[in-house]
Amino acid sequence: MPWLALTAIVEPRWADAFSDALLWAGAQSASIEAPEGDAPRVSALLAHDAEPAALVAAAAAHCGLAPAPSFALEALADEDWVRRTQAQFAPLVVGRLWIGASWHTPPAAEKTVVRLDPGLAFGTGSHPTTRLMLEYLERELRGSESVLDYGCGSGILAIAAAKLGARRVAAVDVDEQAVATARENAGHNSVRIEACRPESLAPGTYDIVLSNILAQPLIVLAPLLASRTARGGRLALAGLLAAQADEVARAYAPAFELRIAGRMDDWVVLAGRHR
Repeated sequence: MPWLALTAIVEPRWADAFSDALLWAGAQSASIEAPEGDAPRVSALLAHDAEPAALVAAAAAHCGLAPAPSFALEALADEDWVRRTQAQFAPLVVGRLWIGASWHTPPAAEKTVVRLDPGLAFGTGSHPTTRLMLEYLERELRGSESVLDYGCGSGILAIAAAKLGARRVAAVDVDEQAVATARENAGHNSVRIEACRPESLAPGTYDIVLSNILAQPLIVLAPLLASRTARGGRLALAGLLAAQADEVARAYAPAFELRIAGRMDDWVVLAGRHR
């Protein structure tokens, strides 16, 4: 069965959200290429009978991107789809963590292995915002903490936290498909996470709260995320550009003094402790 390879060029601040939205809209897999000095290219694989224009329009509307970007299409045979999909996703090493797909061979036993296949996941660790958060977790998590991943997507951060020794992990997303995907990926990795929609999250606070979404939703969520972070607990926020960091930090100033704790390209992670 042939497949369709779709490529769209978007502004850097939209690349991650649009890639996730394409998966939400029905793409089989999605990835981001960001050549130095060029605008990011978001690539997706679609079933041969998909309606690309409708899918792109739905994805753009879902993530708030207007107007919908233009795109190019290429037909692929089955074997080309497999080769291209596997070539797009190289294993990622972040400190103690090794993140790879099912066809990759993990390294020596000293690495903590996380497996996520493209097409099953909203986020495979390749985007700078996800990698920044993985680096934060690997650096800050010592074991036995409770962790909340708010806006979990694939569950990659929640799964990594569980693999690194967190005693309890909750993963929340407004998208029911993301919740189901996070649960499935946790099962593939033999870890337990509490994945649910926000309204189903049990009362209580967490030692570490993570949220890798976008700047404006992070601003809106400031009171909620503060209420879910234990006093003295830690908060880490990503999905924002360096130019947006001050505005986001101000929204959290009543409860946190957030500082840039990591930077990659134009992306940053903000982190601090609850007063």
